[in-house]
Amino acid sequence: MSEYIEETEALLARARAEIGKVIIGQDQVVNQALITILTGRHALVEGVPGVAKTLLVRTLAKVLGTDFNRIQFTPDLMPADIVGTNVYNFQQNSFNLVKGPVFTTFLLADEINRAPAKTQSALLQAMQERQVSIDGETLALSPFFTVFATQNPIEFEGTYPLPEAQKDRFLMKIDMGCPSLEDELLLAQRTLSSESPEETLASDAVHPILSPEVITELRRRFQDVTLREALLRYAVDLVRCTRNAGAILVGAGPRATQALLLAARVHAVLDGRDFVTPDDIKALAVPVLGHRLVLRPEYEIEGMSNAEVIEQLMREVTVPR
Repeated sequence: MSEYIEETEALLARARAEIGKVIIGQDQVVNQALITILTGRHALVEGVPGVAKTLLVRTLAKVLGTDFNRIQFTPDLMPADIVGTNVYNFQQNSFNLVKGPVFTTFLLADEINRAPAKTQSALLQAMQERQVSIDGETLALSPFFTVFATQNPIEFEGTYPLPEAQKDRFLMKIDMGCPSLEDELLLAQRTLSSESPEETLASDAVHPILSPEVITELRRRFQDVTLREALLRYAVDLVRCTRNAGAILVGAGPRATQALLLAARVHAVLDGRDFVTPDDIKALAVPVLGHRLVLRPEYEIEGMSNAEVIEQLMREVTVPR
């Protein structure tokens, strides 16, 4: 392993340790969140209320030493409430730009599916181009602008499904489940003390480990991670299979292939390696591809999930040696 990759692994281990001071029993979720950030992409975060979706994003922002904004999506939220607008100043006899919460580094789009498509689409340009247009003027966002959008998987009343074009902008969907018995007991104990997750985050116990400059350097180092031609073909074959599978109505596009390969390189380093293996691609196939697929109605009626379809495809695609 190269010296640079060893340093990167050690640095990311420190970052995970700091996040672990607040987020208990969600190691896989933390890894997927770091992969999202280090690939320069965005993520959907899905989980029932109370599993610390908001707390996760706030903690990530603190460990990275960056600013953080939160938008609570509601049916009456307008695009201008996200990007901002020009407001007339009577004293100065001119219009002044009032920037919206999108002008930040970390943006938590809470319950994004509660706003109509017009408002959801206000994030499209920001997510893809890291810039927004207000009254014909184009304004740049932070080059590290990252969206974590949450959804509640069990509440559908008063919600608007995300358009396929917007779901494809997310690198992956991070499923936050409930912690194990041991972790929930630990969480309960801490809640009754001064070491509760919220108080720990508000104190000086959590330290910034990464920074925009460090992230830029880490992204450069990931280019040194070895990804064999056979694994490149394996990822392409896996994504292309989603377009021909009988259970799938709409398969994943080329952006999914790019996401899978970029995420696999970071996953390898998090696992202490400077080379990608088939297991890296398999570990990320469901989170990267799952939200991009649309199953045929007859398979949905039978109760089949996107994850089950992807698992079946992985058994069918030949794995390189």
